[in-house]
Amino acid sequence: MKIFNISFAVIFILFALLQYNDPDPYLWIPIYGYAAIVCILNAVNKYDRFAHIAGIIFCIGFGIKQLFVRDGVLDWIRRYDTENLVQSMKATKPWIENTREFGGLIIIVLVLLINISTHKKAGAK
Repeated sequence: MKIFNISFAVIFILFALLQYNDPDPYLWIPIYGYAAIVCILNAVNKYDRFAHIAGIIFCIGFGIKQLFVRDGVLDWIRRYDTENLVQSMKATKPWIENTREFGGLIIIVLVLLINISTHKKAGAK
């Protein structure tokens, strides 16, 4: 799990750095930074269940917002026919940005859930 957490810490740090040009870096740099810190703590055996649960609750809550917001994920599916997400982001296409952000939240939730799950298994031995 140490390699898993170091790998995702690096990935989340890169995600945070890529947010520098984002319309709302003040939001996304801390989100990815938080995920990176939690992974670093796991890598050095400083597991904190509260940090994981808080991160999961925040990301799920914010993800629900991203689903329903105007030009969010559901609009991307319904109104924009799941337009290609890997094209360049344009200010005229906020549904692409919102859907990408939703994907980032899912990645964070999955990593935190994997850490919780593996920590429980390790603790049971």
